[in-house]
Amino acid sequence: MGEIMKQEKNTYILAIETSCDETAAAIIKNGTEIVANVVASQIESHKRFGGVVPEIASRHHVEQMTYVLEETFNQAELTLEEIDAIAVTEGPGLVGALLVGVSTAKALAFTHNKPLIGVHHIAGHIYANRLVEEFQFPLLALVVSGGHTELILMKEHGHFEVIGETRDDAAGEAYDKVARTMDLPYPGGPEIDRLAQLGEDNLNFPRAWLEEDSFDFSFSGLKSAVINTLHNANQKGIELDRKDIAASFQASVVEVLVEKTYKAAEKYQVKHVIVAGGVAANQGLRTALKERFNDQLIKLSIPPLALCTDNAAMIGAAAMIDYEKGLNTDWSMNANPALDLEMYGAR
Repeated sequence: MGEIMKQEKNTYILAIETSCDETAAAIIKNGTEIVANVVASQIESHKRFGGVVPEIASRHHVEQMTYVLEETFNQAELTLEEIDAIAVTEGPGLVGALLVGVSTAKALAFTHNKPLIGVHHIAGHIYANRLVEEFQFPLLALVVSGGHTELILMKEHGHFEVIGETRDDAAGEAYDKVARTMDLPYPGGPEIDRLAQLGEDNLNFPRAWLEEDSFDFSFSGLKSAVINTLHNANQKGIELDRKDIAASFQASVVEVLVEKTYKAAEKYQVKHVIVAGGVAANQGLRTALKERFNDQLIKLSIPPLALCTDNAAMIGAAAMIDYEKGLNTDWSMNANPALDLEMYGAR
C-alpha cells in the first residue's frame, strides 16, 4: 500500500452512491466532515412490490441523479472546480443501479480532470463511523444490513479481514422475510423493531451459535422457525400477538449478534468496536450493544440513524483513505456487484 501523503490544505471529495434504491451524493471535507449530504429515497416506488425491483431502481437513479448532484453543490456552496477527487460505489450491489453511479462519476472525473476513486460499499458503511469520531486500532466492525452480516477486523486504515460472515440469510434479509410473512408494510425491519419494543420474548425461537470457535452467523433456521410458527398458528385458527412474535424474533437475532461481537472483541483484543449497515439503526440492537459493552475498556461506536442506511457521505469518508495514499482508480473501472472486501483492501 502507498504511503499517506501529508495534507497541506483542505481536501473536498464528491461522492456518489447508487448501489441499491437510494440515489445519493455528498461532499466530504478531509474525510471526516460532512459539507453536504443528499439522499433521494425510492421507498414509495418499491413499497407496492414488497421489495426493491432492480429495473425500477436503475431508472429512478437515472431520473434523480442530476437533481441530487445539483442540490449537493447548492448545499455545499462549492463548484466542481473546487473538488479534489470524485468517489463512487464500485460494488457490491445491483449491477444496473451501480452502473448509473459509476458512469456518472467517470464522466465527471474525465471531463473535469479529477482523480477517480472506486469504493467498496461495506467499507463505506464502516467509514460512516469516522464521520463521528476517529478510529482506534485494532478495530472490530459488526456489519449488519439487508445483504451482509459480517465481523471485520481492521488493524489499520484500509485493511479489512473478514473473521465472521453469514452462511445463509443476512440479518436484514431475515427481517425482511419475516416481516412479509407477518404482512407488515415495507420496509419491514423498522416495523419489527417498533413492535418488538411493545412485546415480550416468550416464544423461545432458536439461537444459531454454530461451532464453539466460529464467528459466522446463520439466520435461515430462525427465519424458518418464525414462519413455521406463524403458518401453524394460522392453520389451527390461533391468533398470535404480533408484538410478541416481533420481540421473540428480534431477541434471537440481537443476542447472537451481540455475543459473537463481544467474544470476537475479546479474542482479538481490539480497542474499538463499531457497528455499520442499515440494521445498525435497530433500537433493540443498539441498546443491547451499549449494555454489553457498558463496563468494558473497549470503545463502542454506533453511527447516528442518518448514517446507518445507504448514503454517499460514507463513500466519501472511505475514499479519503485511498486519496491520501494516492490510490486512484483507472478508467477501466466498471460496476462490480461481487466486489470482494478483502481484495479491495489489499490493493
